[in-house]
Amino acid sequence: MCGIVGFYGPEDVAHDIVFGLTALQHRGQDAAGICTFDDNFHLCKGNGLIADVFRPKQLKKLTGNIGIGHARYTTQGSNDSALAQPFTTSYPFGLAMVHNGNVINFRDVAKRLHDKYHVLPKTSNDLELIMYTFASELRLKNLDNLSVVDIFDAVETTQELVKGAYATITVIAGHGLLAFNDPLGIRPLVLGRRDTPRGPVYAFASESTCFDYLGFEFIKNVGPGQVVFIDQNFQVHFKNPYALPKAFCVFEHIYFAREDSTINGRLVARERVRLGKMLARKVLAAGLEPDMVIDVPSSGYFAASGLAEAIGVPYRRGLVKNNHMGRSFIVSSQAGREDVVKKKLNPIREFVQGKKVAVVDDSIVRGTTSRRIVSILREAGATEVYFISSAPPIISPCIYGIDMAMSTELIAANHTEEEICRYIGADRVIYQDLQDLQALFDEDKGHGGSCFACFSGRYPTGDVTKYLRHIQEERQSHRDKDKKGAATSVSAKAPEPTEH
Repeated sequence: MCGIVGFYGPEDVAHDIVFGLTALQHRGQDAAGICTFDDNFHLCKGNGLIADVFRPKQLKKLTGNIGIGHARYTTQGSNDSALAQPFTTSYPFGLAMVHNGNVINFRDVAKRLHDKYHVLPKTSNDLELIMYTFASELRLKNLDNLSVVDIFDAVETTQELVKGAYATITVIAGHGLLAFNDPLGIRPLVLGRRDTPRGPVYAFASESTCFDYLGFEFIKNVGPGQVVFIDQNFQVHFKNPYALPKAFCVFEHIYFAREDSTINGRLVARERVRLGKMLARKVLAAGLEPDMVIDVPSSGYFAASGLAEAIGVPYRRGLVKNNHMGRSFIVSSQAGREDVVKKKLNPIREFVQGKKVAVVDDSIVRGTTSRRIVSILREAGATEVYFISSAPPIISPCIYGIDMAMSTELIAANHTEEEICRYIGADRVIYQDLQDLQALFDEDKGHGGSCFACFSGRYPTGDVTKYLRHIQEERQSHRDKDKKGAATSVSAKAPEPTEH
């Protein structure tokens, strides 16, 4: 899961890109990158947060009225800075691309590129597979007289060949700004516009909250398989989306998206309140009588408030978050996740001491974060702790860009609710019902369906057994390399001085 933006207007766009990425920082904290174009591509990227990577000195060099940006959250490959996006290629024309998602048939695509076009990607980042596939199809067109239809045809072939979840934005040097989604529309992408005295500025972004910050008018969601191209005259061209069922990732509503974003016509904050209200039935049926409802900040807030309202129990902010710590779910190592939880949450002891506390989180993935939270509340004096998840049990790996691609990491895939309750140290664990979640997000047929694969094991891209194995092998390979590299680093240290 990553955050992407793209801007095209009459003036330099670097500052818009930085502010847009800052609004999407919650989607990725591993690395960031920007590429702009005037007569040449200007690229700046590196590991770290937006504010760390882009300094005034770098921004002065990012000239051009068209550009793209990326905030990376690592799911495929390592955290090597060489894997930070955007990526560029010089032919045809010069392309710069960013994406959010995950290619699942990466071995098949890589083999085809090598066998048919003799292309060897430089890194393990699956963006290169999308970019080189598109570039290889585009080079077959009449490059002296490239038309919008030619671009759309190259995208369509790319969408047929590349399987998985992806939302992409591409600068085609000297031609315009291109965006397209996978045929199922699994990942979010929106289009906006801001009028200026010199003409319109168009923008693509992962979430609409970018437009609120920058004063853009929301135009539309980029639909499943849809292609949008903005040419040099700032004319906007659309290719209609695929006639396939939509499979938008429901985890965006549960966790990833910001509460103030509107996705497919739904305000995320409102949907999370509804998730909390739906949990009330199960809490009451279990005979639980908490003295208060608290949330795990900040993605659990709206669900907690909805639950408290529905069962008539006070909501309190019982855990205070250090906002300068990252999101523990998207920290790449288990030790790192535990360290983040330990440092970023502090209980308000006077609120929870001697109380029966219902604590609402967005989900339970590995269980270690939940266990730490229960421990924190126990140490603060809570007499009983009920851990409540606004998501159903996560039983299947995500192969579409969320960092839970190995079933051995998923506590609900391998343990019963009673075992999970004992492991995390709670007095009771309550999960959202999958049927209730499906009813909520399938009720508005006008916006299409959602992907519930991590809760149901039914993947919208069909049989993914082979791809699951490939992804798990790839992830394990990178983990082994990271461990080997760490061991080599330690052994290579100079010996400690000894006292005589």
